[in-house]
Amino acid sequence: MSRPHKESHLMERVGWLRAAVLGANDGIISTASLILGVASAAASRNDVLLAGIAGLVAGAMSMAAGEYVSVSSQSDTENADIARERRELADNPEFEKEELAQIYVARGVEAGLARQVAQQLMTRDALSAHARDELGISEITAARPVQAALASAATFSIGAAAPLGLVLVSPANRLLVVVAIGSLGCLAALGMIGAKAGGADILKPTIRVTFWGAFAMALTAGIGALVGKAV
Repeated sequence: MSRPHKESHLMERVGWLRAAVLGANDGIISTASLILGVASAAASRNDVLLAGIAGLVAGAMSMAAGEYVSVSSQSDTENADIARERRELADNPEFEKEELAQIYVARGVEAGLARQVAQQLMTRDALSAHARDELGISEITAARPVQAALASAATFSIGAAAPLGLVLVSPANRLLVVVAIGSLGCLAALGMIGAKAGGADILKPTIRVTFWGAFAMALTAGIGALVGKAV
């Protein structure tokens, strides 16, 4: 007799993976673009480093705050829906049981069996059954504001540290080239890691993140050069 085993699904990673990839990607692109923009304006290495560090700190805090507020809004909505469902279960349990059964019928379950399943699930945990099958809220997809905020801030900082490190090791006359090429390499690696962790094809995410990173860096460097000449 085979033993039941716990399967690990990629969807279990979706919450933290989205925040982590977004944070690291934004950290590399925004900090590298800032560095290239300031460097293109003929600033000194110290000025470039100062701008990069300020961008890292401000960006990490912005990512954490933005992610926390955004995911908290989702969490508030989920909690409001669950509270309403709890009231409806208390006021009219028979209607809610039939509503749950009809959800299963719509998915292809025979009506009699659907009512039996609804009865058994509601006997065990009515609120969880309705949250999962009526509202689409489960343990995997539930909003986690603190986790998302910490993941975004940490990964932004890690991503932003890459172009800052490139500034430190690059010769003064090669700073723009080294930071640009090195940052694009980091973005490509991030695209591959994110795709691998999410179980997706590697090529498309890698090209996508590298293209938009190159576009942002080129645009900011061009603006920096124009401003530098004007000033």
